[in-house]
Amino acid sequence: MHEMGQGHPECPERLAAIQDRLIAAGIWDYLLHVTAQAATREQLLRVHPAAYLDRLAVASPAQGHVHLEPDTVLNPYTLNAAYHGAGAGIQAVDLVMQGKAQNAFCAIRPPGHHAEKEKAFGFCFLSNVAIAAKHAIAAYGLERVAIVDFDVHHGNGTEDCLWDEPRALMVSIFQHPFFPYSGDVPMADNMHNIAMPRATKSAEFREVVTQQWLPLLNEFKPQLILISAGFDAHLEDEMGSMGLVEADYAWVTQQLMKVAARYSEQRIVSMLEGGYDLSALARSVTEHVRVLVDD
Repeated sequence: MHEMGQGHPECPERLAAIQDRLIAAGIWDYLLHVTAQAATREQLLRVHPAAYLDRLAVASPAQGHVHLEPDTVLNPYTLNAAYHGAGAGIQAVDLVMQGKAQNAFCAIRPPGHHAEKEKAFGFCFLSNVAIAAKHAIAAYGLERVAIVDFDVHHGNGTEDCLWDEPRALMVSIFQHPFFPYSGDVPMADNMHNIAMPRATKSAEFREVVTQQWLPLLNEFKPQLILISAGFDAHLEDEMGSMGLVEADYAWVTQQLMKVAARYSEQRIVSMLEGGYDLSALARSVTEHVRVLVDD
């Protein structure tokens, strides 16, 4: 099992908490459960250079832990988990593009939106959402793929991997100044990063979505929406200092569902990023998934 050491916030218990809450809420049995396949090297190479993938493989330990940077740690099972996490996004894209599912939520770890083209960072090793976007473009010829990121941290890795991809549009909101201390100056015109101060709450978040995200998405007319679904902007999550609650995650999901219904035949693939208070994470994911299921 991938774990990065005792007390590390990006822990296996995150997925267990999500599953327990979905079962308790009566949602679990309504979902189609799919075990992800590992992404292939060819699929990963659309985003990450071969030299970087090789460095990860060489660094992977037979036992114990290897620190790639202070909080980003390999154990013997990490790369297998990362390959399957990236593969989950690819498989979810296949399911929605082939009409076998209307939308999908990928309960995966490690997360991905801090992983740059050639750098593991911020608990992340592979840029999961960027890999899914590149797969959608390569395999299905899509010309407009939107990425929406509402994690409390800027998705520097996703931006690094997609800033030069004109068929992708990214809209994000994040606390700033805050780790990873980037994003306030977007790398390209297809990157729309909205930096927010600490203590941002529901009203400010919903105003940004309504006045900035939705006009951009409606102008772009995405054929597929990918969500970097981080839930660490929750009021109870001490990883950040923002004040969102479960109702905000349900609401923003509803807004994205409307955009998807208008332009992308309701196709949404959501991939788990942050969220480290186990109760807040589980409750927030449940409301996010509830909207996807209820539709």
